[in-house]
Amino acid sequence: MKVLVGMSGGIDSSVAAYLLKKEGYDVEGITMLIWKPDSPYPLPASPNSCYSPDKSKDLEKIKEVSDILGIKHHTVDCSSLFESEVLSAFRNEYMNGRTPNPCIWCNEKIKFGAMLDYASSFLSFDYFATGHYARIEKHGERYCVAKAKDLKKDQSYFLSRLSQKQLSSVLFPLGDYLKSEIREIDESLGFHEKGQSESQDFYGGDYSELLNAEDRTGDIVFEDGRVLGHHKGYWHYTMGQRKGLGVAYSEPLYVIDIDPERNRVVVGTEKSTHSTIIHCRNAVYGASEDFDPGKVYQVKVRSMAPGLDATAEKTADGFDVRLKTFAKGAAPGQSTVVYDGDAVIASGVIEFATR
Repeated sequence: MKVLVGMSGGIDSSVAAYLLKKEGYDVEGITMLIWKPDSPYPLPASPNSCYSPDKSKDLEKIKEVSDILGIKHHTVDCSSLFESEVLSAFRNEYMNGRTPNPCIWCNEKIKFGAMLDYASSFLSFDYFATGHYARIEKHGERYCVAKAKDLKKDQSYFLSRLSQKQLSSVLFPLGDYLKSEIREIDESLGFHEKGQSESQDFYGGDYSELLNAEDRTGDIVFEDGRVLGHHKGYWHYTMGQRKGLGVAYSEPLYVIDIDPERNRVVVGTEKSTHSTIIHCRNAVYGASEDFDPGKVYQVKVRSMAPGLDATAEKTADGFDVRLKTFAKGAAPGQSTVVYDGDAVIASGVIEFATR
């Protein structure tokens, strides 16, 4: 069986390739390039980001690891598609006062989608694997993403929108390992130096730099309509934001609404960030195609947020979750992921949340 492994030059993908080869798979590596030479977007403040023009060091490391493992490596240019499918959608969401999650889109549309479609035109392979911390489970005839053994590194939230077709041919070899174990393997093989750092954000700078919008003064208003201050553009703020608001009040304030039409940022106290009903659209289903009536699931509204007990119900265009307690800062545009234990049941994009 041949496995194509997505390689970034980091510890996780390097060890993923090693583990699969050790298991007897025929392994080849692949790396997608997503920066266009004529990109209209500014260079990130930090080079340690996915969206960055200089990948020479990463490619050197990938070649070094590939040579050690004795595997072939390929690169594919996905820059035009990344710009049209991820960056354009990112900008549109932000300019509409929503809070997008580009990593989830990229996984669904590009990394596990278009890149593999293109690769299959000149390569033959049976599976695609990555160094994500997650597992694949099969429930009856359905596949689903499940949480990793290392819950501190679990990335099932970011992979929750993968389709049944995608999941049927995906391998996550790190799912049953702790990060510390993967580091030990990496060091024993000499892939990277001991203590190698590898945090990699989507963009190493202020996200507003990607919006190509000129500053425009607007009001920061309290939830009762009182003007508390001014801003340079609503797109510099996100739902639930507390720091950097630039206004004074008797207690901490949070962004509770963004009004693009009037260029207003609405703030309120912490209680105003709470919601118990979340309405989601554009749903993708994993372990089940529907929810059990009255069953209590665990719901995440952000990747690092704790799972909250809730019931869930399908709607005409998505699903609703009703929380047993409240969620803080459930932001339109972000994803809500419903779990049954470790297994992902459904993932949907938040349309709005209410108390």
